[in-house]
Amino acid sequence: MRFSVCIPNFGDFADPRTVARVAAAAEEAGWDGLFVWDHVVLDKRPGRRFGDPWLLLAAAALATSRVRLGPLVTPVARRRPQQLARVVSTLDHLSGGRVVFGAGLGAPLEAEFADFGEPADPKVVAGKLDEGLDLIARFWTGEPVTFSGKHFTVRDVTLLPEPVQRPRPPVWIAGRWPNRRPMRRAARWDGVVPIFEADGLPDLADVRDLIAYIRSERDTDAPFDVVVGGTTPADPAQAGGLVTPFAEAGVTWWEESLPFGSPEEDKLDPVLRRVEAGPPAL
Repeated sequence: MRFSVCIPNFGDFADPRTVARVAAAAEEAGWDGLFVWDHVVLDKRPGRRFGDPWLLLAAAALATSRVRLGPLVTPVARRRPQQLARVVSTLDHLSGGRVVFGAGLGAPLEAEFADFGEPADPKVVAGKLDEGLDLIARFWTGEPVTFSGKHFTVRDVTLLPEPVQRPRPPVWIAGRWPNRRPMRRAARWDGVVPIFEADGLPDLADVRDLIAYIRSERDTDAPFDVVVGGTTPADPAQAGGLVTPFAEAGVTWWEESLPFGSPEEDKLDPVLRRVEAGPPAL
């Protein structure tokens, strides 16, 4: 199991310098990754500052040399596939091949799509996600791309340079469990970031069911990541006691974050204290 820190792109973490500081601290403390949310407004809380996730990740890349980096997760339907393909490739070069591309539908659809005049029908958003992912992967080959789909059209375009990682950076797909459709989507790529209904640590039985379902949908034995997370104690041994059963169940990445919606989730000091304490000890 590997261990990552996941932070929002708002509040204290809207500042690239702050994200760079957290990234450097995470690397020094022995964490394996740093991931950043990708929201535009979220719940429209007055006075809340947001940073562009790709600039935040660029700052993190320049402050580190080892940890994996990426968005958790980018709503593909909210961006142009060619734009995403290029920005991920650029970040992969900047980081020396350390990018993981986390993708999903995005939420909340009303605030982050409809209020900007974008379609918020989940079926439309899902269609753009699937078409967009396929296009991005084709752009990353460095070969000419021609495509005509329901949502996107490309006429003989080559995007260079291709990413450092070959055949491409890993693609992790987020989705709510037990919904089957996003899990089938994830099974076609390189990893899954499941969202569980329960607060706190996910139920171990739910995690086992999820992993069994993903395995039943996979048609290859290529490596596949299962990313599960929550909030663990600062003491590495205590944290390890909570995380070990998930590792034994087949989880490959632990995503450490403060509870969603908590008053401290976007504050530097509590996050930095947890980061500097180090990852769980298995």
